[in-house]
Amino acid sequence: MEKQNQYFPQSRPHPGSTLEEKLEEIRMGPKEFAFRTGKPEKTITAILKGNSSITPDMAVQFESVLKIPAHFWLNSQRNYDEYIARERRKEIIVKAVEWAKKFPIAQMVKLNWLSILPSKPEMASQLMSFFGVASPKAWEDYYYNQQLKVAFRISLKYTKEPYAISAWLRKGEISAQQVKSNAYTEKSFKDTLPQIKTLMAKHPADFFKQLQALCNNAGVKVIFTPCLQKAPINGATRWLGDMPVIQLTGRHKRNDIFWFSFFHEAGHILLHGKKDIFLEDFEYKEKDLSKEAEADDFAVKWTFSKEEEEELRENFPVTEAKILSYAKKINTHPALIFGRLQHNKDIQYSVGKQFFQAVELQ
Repeated sequence: MEKQNQYFPQSRPHPGSTLEEKLEEIRMGPKEFAFRTGKPEKTITAILKGNSSITPDMAVQFESVLKIPAHFWLNSQRNYDEYIARERRKEIIVKAVEWAKKFPIAQMVKLNWLSILPSKPEMASQLMSFFGVASPKAWEDYYYNQQLKVAFRISLKYTKEPYAISAWLRKGEISAQQVKSNAYTEKSFKDTLPQIKTLMAKHPADFFKQLQALCNNAGVKVIFTPCLQKAPINGATRWLGDMPVIQLTGRHKRNDIFWFSFFHEAGHILLHGKKDIFLEDFEYKEKDLSKEAEADDFAVKWTFSKEEEEELRENFPVTEAKILSYAKKINTHPALIFGRLQHNKDIQYSVGKQFFQAVELQ
């Protein structure tokens, strides 16, 4: 985010105006000055009119003739160039106001992703800083046209809410950059999954903090990013460089859905490598349904496998007590079993509802 309250002067004179004043002071014409510095007269004239820049080579030559240090001319030119660049930047920011209106600004401010600023141009500037781009076109080239496909491998052009989705994904990137973790190895992550399954079965109050710590040790960053209203995504998996990132919203606020979602994303990391980005519960052009099915199967295996389900079915009808005992036996949370049986319409939705725990991530 750009620093606020920085001072930039309203205007900076071109160093040619200072040169003109000095030449008048010593009563030297442009032609003589050009001769003394060894520069073409048209070059000196262009500088005096503000149409050309003073180069380091010129600055040293000016120093010899005018006895004004070269760094004075170079600083003057640099300050002028920066002023001109910032004036051009203002034009880009003004044009970006309409672009900025397409984002869920109010919700992003409420979530403290952005600060409240007094003017629309300032908000547009802050939004570009949030995305780390210098213009709306750069945003479009990244999220629409995939001109850096090695970093962002899907196009949001044909999604219903590309602006909200890009904001949610970008916030995940920013959060991931702030998390320290070990280098990723597939073996370390696989070896950690049994511990994560035990954490799922116990589901303590600080489960998310413990989950992040376990994954960080294995080189996987697990990030919580609140869901935006126009981007009802349950989770996402992608690689930022050599680091896999699981970004979760917990939007269903139920422990069985949360843990299934986590293991689904873990499946993408272990089964599908670095070349894809996966957005859950959201349609996009590059979505690979076969890979989603594979990730589902992976999640089933680690939460309540098909074999375990068949074993339980051999004891149908089941009571709550039997399900609790079986959950303990297979080291899972009873909510995963009740949720599956409810989904399959084997039991009524009222059965076992007390075992579903609310998930409030911070």
